[in-house]
Amino acid sequence: MTIELPGPVAFVLGGGGSLGAAQVGMLRALREHGVRPDLVVGTSVGSVNGSLLALDPDEAAERLAVLWQGMTRQRVFPGGPIAQLRSLRTNKTYLFPNTGLAHVLSEGLDGRTSFSDLTLPFGAVSVNGVTGEAVNITEGELVPAILASAAIPGVYPPVRIGDQVLYDGGVLANVPIRQALAMGAKSLVVLDCAFPGHLPTVPETLAETLLFWATLGMRNQAVLEVELASQSAPVLYLPGPPVQAVTPLDFSHTAELVEASYLASTTFLTSLEFAGVGLYGHPSHG
Repeated sequence: MTIELPGPVAFVLGGGGSLGAAQVGMLRALREHGVRPDLVVGTSVGSVNGSLLALDPDEAAERLAVLWQGMTRQRVFPGGPIAQLRSLRTNKTYLFPNTGLAHVLSEGLDGRTSFSDLTLPFGAVSVNGVTGEAVNITEGELVPAILASAAIPGVYPPVRIGDQVLYDGGVLANVPIRQALAMGAKSLVVLDCAFPGHLPTVPETLAETLLFWATLGMRNQAVLEVELASQSAPVLYLPGPPVQAVTPLDFSHTAELVEASYLASTTFLTSLEFAGVGLYGHPSHG
């Protein structure tokens, strides 16, 4: 059964580090149910996935599956504890270089370097480190904008674009609902990948602690904004995978996250009775 949403339909992809693999399964389920985006907006890993979705909306699930198969902790967060300590001493404010992530992006985007190369309008959400305001980048160079959106404070370096110093958008908009509405969306499909309201394991390293709390600390933002948005637009809030003992720096559960989120999203979409404006699903459904 095809679900007919009023357009433009925005796919809103939230942040969550390695848990972003779940969005691959969600995208597969959405395509099978005929739900397609007219525009895409993402934060952090949602920007990574969202850029490939905006590039090739029809084949995004397959392209992302390949990308995620090659995604490892060592590739995205290179170096052991000694290298991290050296980085912290040298750079003062972050543990890892973003060169590995930049390389993953260049591969995944197949040489596309500009927002104008994408098929769909796309926004990558970051935060201005001086003003503290959310910044939704929708034009210009693609990879720097995504690296800025994924610049988790303390984990990756900030990214300078023009006269702005930018950090991960998750601080203000881990699930960028307002930004999608500002881009003209009349329906929202939310692909949140953080385990809602749960802390599966206590983080054991500084990097895990920074990333985990950067992600889970934003739960209220999603809850409040989605309730507000659903008063004037239909919002499909896809269920993520069942809670597992996986931290956002653990890339060894990619296949499980993809499959579990695909099954959960398929069940949700199959049983959905769409009746116009309102909220279908919820951020606290874990």
